[in-house]
Amino acid sequence: MPDSATLNEFIVEAKAATYVGGGVPRLPCRSGAHDIGYERGAWRYLDSYFGGTDFAGQEVVWLADEPVWAMNYFGCVIAPDLIDGRAAGAVIMAALSAMYRQGRFLGGMEFDHPFGRYIDRSDGDCNRFSGHECIMVDGRKAYMLDYRGGLIIP
Repeated sequence: MPDSATLNEFIVEAKAATYVGGGVPRLPCRSGAHDIGYERGAWRYLDSYFGGTDFAGQEVVWLADEPVWAMNYFGCVIAPDLIDGRAAGAVIMAALSAMYRQGRFLGGMEFDHPFGRYIDRSDGDCNRFSGHECIMVDGRKAYMLDYRGGLIIP
């Protein structure tokens, strides 16, 4: 089992290189999925999701071909009169980029963007965690996502 600091470092590196970093999509491993991955040495990461404006997915990290960590998530636009999928994506990418530059993917974040205010709250660390992110527009929640994950122990 990898130590928490090394695992966290790889997760941040992989997340920054894929969705936020404009990584190259891969052939989907499941029909209808959108897959994007990252590899470094013995480490491998895959984010596989379904949908677009409303979506569900899972991220997995392997070390030497053994799954060691996973996270699942579901997100949706809940006020389409306030924000659309494109604008929500722009806010999320900007906020997550700022968070990853801090070397983390958990621990909470607030980020102001012209399309809305991004707020993320989480409990736990990369070993076991849960969290919620949202985008507020004009004082109303316009987008939300719930996530949870942690170590995979055989």
